[in-house]
Amino acid sequence: MSRLGRVTDTGAGRAPRARFRSWLRALREDLWTARADPLPPSTWLRWLPHGLVCLAAFGVTVAGLGDMMDNGHLSYGPALLVAGAQGGAVVLALWRPVPAWWLSLGAFFTGAVMLYRRLDIDLETYTWPWTAAGIVGLLLVLLLLALRVPTRASVAALVVTALVTYGLENLWIRVDHDATGTLALALATFAVVVGTALRGRREARAELVEQTTLTAEERTRRTLLEERSRIARELHDVVAHHMSVISIQAQVAPHLVENPPDELKENLAGIRQNAVEALTELRRVLGVLRSEHPGPGETLGGPGGGTGIAEHAPQPTLDRLDALVENTRAAGREVTTEINGERRPLPPGVELSAYRIVQEALSNVLRHAPGASAKVRLTYQSDGLEVEIVNSRPTGPASPSKGAGHGLLGMRERVAMLGGTMTAHPWHWDGFKVTAFLPDTPPADATPGTDRITYHFPDPDPDPEAGTP
Repeated sequence: MSRLGRVTDTGAGRAPRARFRSWLRALREDLWTARADPLPPSTWLRWLPHGLVCLAAFGVTVAGLGDMMDNGHLSYGPALLVAGAQGGAVVLALWRPVPAWWLSLGAFFTGAVMLYRRLDIDLETYTWPWTAAGIVGLLLVLLLLALRVPTRASVAALVVTALVTYGLENLWIRVDHDATGTLALALATFAVVVGTALRGRREARAELVEQTTLTAEERTRRTLLEERSRIARELHDVVAHHMSVISIQAQVAPHLVENPPDELKENLAGIRQNAVEALTELRRVLGVLRSEHPGPGETLGGPGGGTGIAEHAPQPTLDRLDALVENTRAAGREVTTEINGERRPLPPGVELSAYRIVQEALSNVLRHAPGASAKVRLTYQSDGLEVEIVNSRPTGPASPSKGAGHGLLGMRERVAMLGGTMTAHPWHWDGFKVTAFLPDTPPADATPGTDRITYHFPDPDPDPEAGTP
């Protein structure tokens, strides 16, 4: 029992010593280092602060040299050494603040000892231990130090400076006069407080910018996932239709042949069973997709545009293009259509994507281009369909958009899914043009991406929909 108690006491006693050693280790890492920590250029003034600091360092050197030679009666060599060290510490603090502080403190101590021996105790006629130039140099060094190092390092440097000043005035010399140590330490404390506050403000702004960037990236990623989910829900109806046809054909096929062999019946039954199972899985996946975004009344064209589509309504094709254009005209916009080439049926995915691209482009015209007219051009080519939507210059400023940024992103996803190409850029006189090519037969490796998608905007706006569509 006694041995256990001794072990417990030893462990309890080690904890404070371990914390103290950890504190000393952190203090040594903060104040006993020569690592470079350059002062970054100002956002608005660029390198002007660096030039002002160098000019102030020159003033500290000249003023300190004259003061110690004229009033302190030091010879030129020692005075230049101390004054040069004080001014050089200010310049050095722009790149290496901790070594600069040690240099400034060493110059202060050396100058105080030299002046004390030279003045022979007659200190009432001279400021001691801190000279006026030395105080200015100390303030600049501590300010530049507090702007770059952690708060604990700035406070530690201030405490060490105070201890050195107290040791000179009260322990070694024991002078009985109004020394400059109190004034120097008060001003040094103010400089550390100001530098720490500015450093905290700069770090808070940097963190805010980082969080804003992360938020924008997360919003873009969420928008991308929502748009892909919307596309998947729409394509479900297309795939389900074909699977239903396969199932029905497999069920009817044996009745179209007189005395079909058992192998044929078995194969057709397997085909029908696989089709039914695939339909079941499709419905399960669709249920997962719709669990986060209820389908009834959802507007696929984004807020302020598009047509509400019920959950089980058939997906639109280009046959409904005229109705879409009429809806836009009913909103008071002039819309013209042009169809080039021989019109022919296209794969359901291509028809659906083309319809949605036109729908979203016209919705963008309504939201972002007040009073502008639009032109829709469909060009049937031998290998696919080219869709082009152009709007004219708006007649007035657009109202702030409340959309989620699905417009151009949704077009991009649909085009990339089919292996097509797309461009979106401003057009003549503040208009806007969207061009997309959708191939008849998408390549086997076509996946959503940006390899074939290009945007052209006059300004690097991270949200292209924020301006004219």
